[in-house]
Amino acid sequence: MLINHTSIPSSLETGIIGIMHLKRYWAIAMAKRNRDVSAESYLEEWEIDNYLLNTLGLGLEQTIKQLFLEQQNFEKFEEWVLQVNGGAIDREKINRFNALLQYQQVSTALKADEEPVLSEADLTFWEHNGYVIVRDAVSKENCQKTVELICSFLQVDMDNPATWYQTHSRKEGIMVQLFQHPILESNRRSAKIRKAYEQLWYRKDILVNTDKVGFNPPESSTWKFPGSSLHWDVSLKWPIPFGTQGLLYLTDTAANQGAFTVVPGFHHKIEEWLKELPVGTDPRNENLYEFDVKEIAGNAGDFIIWQHTLPHAASANKATKPRFVQYLNYAPAITSFQTSWE
Repeated sequence: MLINHTSIPSSLETGIIGIMHLKRYWAIAMAKRNRDVSAESYLEEWEIDNYLLNTLGLGLEQTIKQLFLEQQNFEKFEEWVLQVNGGAIDREKINRFNALLQYQQVSTALKADEEPVLSEADLTFWEHNGYVIVRDAVSKENCQKTVELICSFLQVDMDNPATWYQTHSRKEGIMVQLFQHPILESNRRSAKIRKAYEQLWYRKDILVNTDKVGFNPPESSTWKFPGSSLHWDVSLKWPIPFGTQGLLYLTDTAANQGAFTVVPGFHHKIEEWLKELPVGTDPRNENLYEFDVKEIAGNAGDFIIWQHTLPHAASANKATKPRFVQYLNYAPAITSFQTSWE
């Protein structure tokens, strides 16, 4: 799975944190930044890179920015990793990562007698539509605390709409680069969310990622929805391996309030649809709104999981209050993926 190169450290080398692959990950990033290797080099290590960042509780965007915008040696990079984590990282998580890297441990199957989160009706809905809603996955109290965190971070006053549209260095469109906080981690560790993912993956050895949050205020005469249209976050090179994505509604969200939007059932038709496109057509430029599109309303604490073969997006907020969400996903440490992006 991993490539050895004379100028790149082995994945077994460690630093003060004691986690394997981190020094190699840093060295490859430096080689790409310095253009000593192409940007496409070492793509086959993406899965273990992703597992590394999830183990260390790091967001992909914040790590890439740190690596490519800051001039620093490996020791300084490790110091940053520790600082982001409040000075320490759970030793058990590090040991589990190191063990998997060396021995490629096999997955642990679900036990037949475990209490399911998703009912048979939920699983049938999932199979037919490609998404499912886990109701009350996170407490209303946690949701409110998360909203307050986002507002504090963005300096938003919910009673003052003028503050909803301020620029912020960590805000990109409706995405907010906020990754580390105890309340965000508490939401990620929701037992109900994890068990739902275990059912959908048919395995227990799944790991939560460290992803961002979202803030989508209502459109106004001077501010229009900057988000993307229906899209995929996966290579469309066939075959597309199974994968999931998810988001948590932090406030009650109406269908017209920037709700999560999806094309239900597209996972059943995507293969034929791709084959039928004229030669040279870029599927990402097609008008996916010609299909039956669903804007999914939900309550604070509801969690939506969808298959990543479904076209999806946020939508323009036509209501009177902002939409708040937290993105998170569970997946096995080692999964199949396409190394080329189409």
